[in-house]
Amino acid sequence: MTVAWTAADLPSMDGRTVIITGANSGLGLATARDLAGAGAHVVLAVRNQEKGRAAAESITGSTEVRPLDLASLASVRAFAAGWDRPIDVLVNNAGVMMVPPGRTADGFEMQVGTNHLGHFALTNLLLPHVTDRVVTVGSLAHTWGRINLADLNYESRRYNRVLSYGQAKLANLLFTSHLQVLLDGVSSPVRSLAAHPGYAATNLSAHTSNWFGNVLMPIGDKLIGQKAENGALPTEYAVVADLPGNTYVGPDGFQQMRGGPTVVGRNRAARDAETARGLWELSEKLTGTRFPLR
Repeated sequence: MTVAWTAADLPSMDGRTVIITGANSGLGLATARDLAGAGAHVVLAVRNQEKGRAAAESITGSTEVRPLDLASLASVRAFAAGWDRPIDVLVNNAGVMMVPPGRTADGFEMQVGTNHLGHFALTNLLLPHVTDRVVTVGSLAHTWGRINLADLNYESRRYNRVLSYGQAKLANLLFTSHLQVLLDGVSSPVRSLAAHPGYAATNLSAHTSNWFGNVLMPIGDKLIGQKAENGALPTEYAVVADLPGNTYVGPDGFQQMRGGPTVVGRNRAARDAETARGLWELSEKLTGTRFPLR
């Protein structure tokens, strides 16, 4: 019988630097705790500095806390401008889920603005420092997502928090795939990978502020969900495993909802190269950032 991969299987990460967005709680904190425990220097890139410092104090190992609000391009640019050393791995983990209608500081719809456009800009700005890989955290929600390039930010269509979340998570996978295309195009050794936690019972559902989050998700958390420590394993596996670029990692259990990490597939929409390219070009215009390697 195959034994599932766990955090105990992490190799030594001594001397390696990992930036994790949204590392003050949930999957991000679990990932930070395990990678720091394996010897990595982990940078907790978080919006709430007080919570970030409290999270860092709970971690055994080398950490630092830096301010980053993905809902503000000014904050993203400030974070990148303050970075001046190599990054082994960038983990694009932070996100919001099924939130009420709202706008980022730059006028983007909150979910696509935070989950996709913020990470898009951050990755492009930090990429000259990245030496190994970029790992972007996706979701099973990508399966119900549809990318609307004509109205990505819900300016003319009626807002739907569930469909918007699906669009943002599909955008994460299309970003991952097209980033790898661009990296391959310049023969870069850096790899772009994605991972999803399955059904992880974290505090993310507490921020949905609707009946789905308040009633159904707690039931699902109890019956199906796995702990954040288990949900973080696909991300950790994507961080250290010798996998080709554009690999997607998720749980190996029922419907990819729980279990040990393994390479998984994605739906047709997430494999659409034309939409991925169109999304990339639109994201460049919206964020004012471009692929920096030539």
